[in-house]
Amino acid sequence: MNLRRNPRIGVVSDSNLQRLALAQTVKGHGYELSFNTSPDRLDEKTLDEADLDAWVVDMQDEDDAFLDRLLDHTEVPILFGLEEAPSQGARHYPRWERRVFVKLKETVGEPVQDQRLEELEQQPEGLVQAVDLPPEIQDYHSDTLELVCILAASLGGPAAVKEFLDFLPKGLPVAFVLAQHIDERMLGTLAHVLVRHNGIPCKIAEAGDRITAGEMLIAPVTSEIDFGPEGEVIYRNMKWDGPYSPSIDQITANVTRCFGSRAGALIFSGMGGDGSIAGPQLQEAGGFIWAQTAETSACASQPDAMRATGVVTFNGSPKELAAHLVEHVRQRIALPA
Repeated sequence: MNLRRNPRIGVVSDSNLQRLALAQTVKGHGYELSFNTSPDRLDEKTLDEADLDAWVVDMQDEDDAFLDRLLDHTEVPILFGLEEAPSQGARHYPRWERRVFVKLKETVGEPVQDQRLEELEQQPEGLVQAVDLPPEIQDYHSDTLELVCILAASLGGPAAVKEFLDFLPKGLPVAFVLAQHIDERMLGTLAHVLVRHNGIPCKIAEAGDRITAGEMLIAPVTSEIDFGPEGEVIYRNMKWDGPYSPSIDQITANVTRCFGSRAGALIFSGMGGDGSIAGPQLQEAGGFIWAQTAETSACASQPDAMRATGVVTFNGSPKELAAHLVEHVRQRIALPA
């Protein structure tokens, strides 16, 4: 367990809408929101007693008196100059959120996450019964990949992804690529615990590996990966673009470019809105995007952010997502009557 204190953030704005957007971004990306208020409600005593790691301040109207008071009574960083938030459903809203997160990350560091992999390692076998494999799929054979499915997850994601995988039947002609926000040192443990009960072949992706039906590749943390025309893994030997590692946006864009309408993405529990920029690109290419329901997510920020883009066509628990995927594959490969 990470014993570092989660950074505490105070949000101050004289605009209700901007304050709401900033507060949602702070909480949604995993930071502790300690203050969310207008400037007129912060007196000197409150400022002196505030135990924060940073202030996020956005003023629509000039208020020199408040700013002087804030500067005189705080020693922690103050983030100014954030642009006005677009409406949450706007296509460029995820980019605005990402810019705010980048500033926070540069100022106070990463939020603290505890993925609780130890609990998954101790989980007994036989807790779930896999979905039945339809006869149409049992008799299906193809030399080409039928479907490549991105599994996108962050905080709370390992438990949700494992539950989803445990419900899948053996023999499903789907290749999986997992993009999980996690400490690099935990990748080996993650690869083990996710498949310990379902037996799905799984490994951390390396150069020359190939996306294969019925198997799962885990995106590495330290280097971006891409895919060749035959599904072979290409190691870029460069950091992932953006503030997240691995970047769900980047992996989605790369899979979309390579597989187009043969690709899909499932958005599981997680912080922030990673994936929401590239999600519409996948939909436009003919792929699908589904998301875990908020009530079954340990942290609903990530699936909620994707839902806000308007591209999610199915919502469900991990079990419901597994059953829906099986039916989706059956319909794709069913022979005409």
